[in-house]
Amino acid sequence: MFKEDLLNGKRILVTGGGTGLGKEMSRYFLKYGAEVLICGRRGEVLEQTANELMEENGGGSVKHFALDIRGPQDVDGAIEEVFQEAPLDGLVNNAAGNFISRTEDLSHRGFDAIASIVFHGTFYVTHSVAKRWLELGHKGSIISILATWVWTGSAFTVPSAMSKSAIHAMTQSLATEWGKTGVRINAIAPGPFPTEGAWARLSPGQDPDKATQDPSYSSNPMGRVGQMEELGNLATFLMSDGCDYLNGQTIAIDGAEYLTGGTFYRALAALGDEEWEAIRSTIKSTNEKDKAKRST
Repeated sequence: MFKEDLLNGKRILVTGGGTGLGKEMSRYFLKYGAEVLICGRRGEVLEQTANELMEENGGGSVKHFALDIRGPQDVDGAIEEVFQEAPLDGLVNNAAGNFISRTEDLSHRGFDAIASIVFHGTFYVTHSVAKRWLELGHKGSIISILATWVWTGSAFTVPSAMSKSAIHAMTQSLATEWGKTGVRINAIAPGPFPTEGAWARLSPGQDPDKATQDPSYSSNPMGRVGQMEELGNLATFLMSDGCDYLNGQTIAIDGAEYLTGGTFYRALAALGDEEWEAIRSTIKSTNEKDKAKRST
């Protein structure tokens, strides 16, 4: 739906770009001519993704660097190195963490594990990139990946709902503060777009591929989950020139699911203690596997 050179000359950084939605959006930015930079905590995964996307695209540039966005000094140092090479033109705040839990079962460490990435980390990267744009008088576009529960709340994912709601408020606040500078900030609130990482923590034991193939996805008015191309098209549009008056918006892309009052987690309300214990065990096992991958 776009010209092939739509994003030519743009440099776009995607946090959490090695997997999931970050990887998919990076694929579309590269396709339309952008130089893409991806960061995350797992260097090996980032390298594999960068090589895969460039090979698939038949060229282009995908650079990668390891970064834990929970550390403000680490973030500012990494962004300084990026800008020494050349200014960015776009930023996608995609890095996140989440898991399902009854709120009474949450520990403080569990809450902080989500808030430190989604709330603090997103602000650190936004602040570090945007302050350099303002100093240079450089235009830029920021997209934060949120969720429709910024409007509805979400049982059993309270740390994420609180943190993403804060970033929704940041989006509105900075759009008004920076409106005259050429720095735009918007957000995307995806509905269900099945990815392996998200499904492991939010739908333990379920296969994301089966959700993608299921034409009767019950909680959605359109009867299906989202397709990555649809998310990629929206992110590409927000990064492109020509929509400069679109600012301060969080755009839902969920097939109108949240308008029905439905929630992806409604069925969780009926679970008992034994079922919640099984879920905790499954999530713990997934986290341990991820930790083992990061240490190798």
